[in-house]
Amino acid sequence: MALAHDLTTLALEIAREAGELARRRRTEGVAIAATKSALADIVTEADREVEDLIRARLSAARPDDGFLGEETGAERGVSGITWVVDPIDGTVNYAYGIPAYAVSIAAVTGEPAPATWEAIAGAVFNPAMGELFHATIGEGAWLDDQRIAVNAEPWPAGALLATGFGYDPSTHAGDLARVARVMPLARDLRRIGAASLDLAYVAAGRLDGYFERGLQPWDHAAGALIVREAGGITGGSEGGRPGNAMTIAAPPALYETLLAAAIGDTH
Repeated sequence: MALAHDLTTLALEIAREAGELARRRRTEGVAIAATKSALADIVTEADREVEDLIRARLSAARPDDGFLGEETGAERGVSGITWVVDPIDGTVNYAYGIPAYAVSIAAVTGEPAPATWEAIAGAVFNPAMGELFHATIGEGAWLDDQRIAVNAEPWPAGALLATGFGYDPSTHAGDLARVARVMPLARDLRRIGAASLDLAYVAAGRLDGYFERGLQPWDHAAGALIVREAGGITGGSEGGRPGNAMTIAAPPALYETLLAAAIGDTH
């Protein structure tokens, strides 16, 4: 699909520029601008500046497209393409100087709603490491110029899994109960702190699987496409799609087992 390929090229270009801005602002020092859903859920001045840059570049290149960003909300377009953007995924890592944060940019078709859209291009760039994960629908998944694929081996010692926890303390007991259900499947558990990187790492075989409750559309739009193009499966507890209730990513041999453990009695 020529359009999807062109959209990926644009996403890669903008992700690199936006990531360099985020990295530069991090070296200058981080200013906390506000909190969002909870006291621990922060937004930095850099989040807003990076999203403004991404939005400006996309608007200049494709003025008829829609936009859904974590910091500036949604704007419907007329082209049938919507860009779904997390300017700095892993803001707490970013604020603390932990080099696990990313710029996530995806282009989707259809209504700008994750229950119905189809992601066709995506980029996840970790500027601290200089790694750019990307995918175009039907063209595979890549880390820079190297093709990547999910792990396909059996897991006699257990799978290396990743998860995350929400900022609302009232959800932590449920999250910990979920971890307890999943741990019999696990070799070990990682808590990286940036959903887009968790997904990209599943795609690259650095993780065997990932599960998390509470994700927003911009958290998984690009990363989930990268997983699928790397041969993995993504889904959740409603309609087989990643979403706020649950997001799962894993190789086909692990997916159903991980899903059943992660959602427990609600499945």
